[in-house]
Amino acid sequence: MQGLYLVTPNWDDTSRLLQLTEQAMQAAPIALLQYRHKDAGPVLRYEQAHALLALSRRYRVPFIINDHVDLCTDLDADGVHLGGTDAEVAQVRMKLGQQKIIGASCYGDMPRALSAQEAGASYVAFGGFYPSRVKKYAVTTQPAILDQAREVIRVPTVVIGGMTPENAAPLVARGAHMVAAISSVYQAESVGEAVGQFQSLFTSQ
Repeated sequence: MQGLYLVTPNWDDTSRLLQLTEQAMQAAPIALLQYRHKDAGPVLRYEQAHALLALSRRYRVPFIINDHVDLCTDLDADGVHLGGTDAEVAQVRMKLGQQKIIGASCYGDMPRALSAQEAGASYVAFGGFYPSRVKKYAVTTQPAILDQAREVIRVPTVVIGGMTPENAAPLVARGAHMVAAISSVYQAESVGEAVGQFQSLFTSQ
């Protein structure tokens, strides 16, 4: 797993969501697509996740769902992303089996990342590194945590929080395997250009 980790915005407009997501997938390879809509009800959540899964299959992009383990099971999605208050990684790993992707938010907490790794996480996510237009959290994660991660973390690392191609570059240089982005892609004047800029962080190494 390496490259742009695309996360969906809280949009109720499924048609627009699918249109821009497909533009992103057409522009360059996407490492992962995460469906994240914190405000969606069960019906909209299922509708959007089902449609995004079909799109992901067409472009051969792994598709994971934020928080909702049962929805992952119902759709046979590729995995889930678990936040700090979500189900324990070990518990979800037992439920989903060894083949599914399980990501874990670790903020700026290396012991949490080590615990997630040992419990069976497929990747660990650090952040926020920068202020985000979408998610509300304390911007307390220091880039130096990636130096530590290179020494002790065996699974891929993701950086999150206000990511742009410019401010993500030094984090990729310090060893981040994936950069998670929402607004920098979905609110870009050109989705394809934004995706290409993120992808260039990895192809230029």
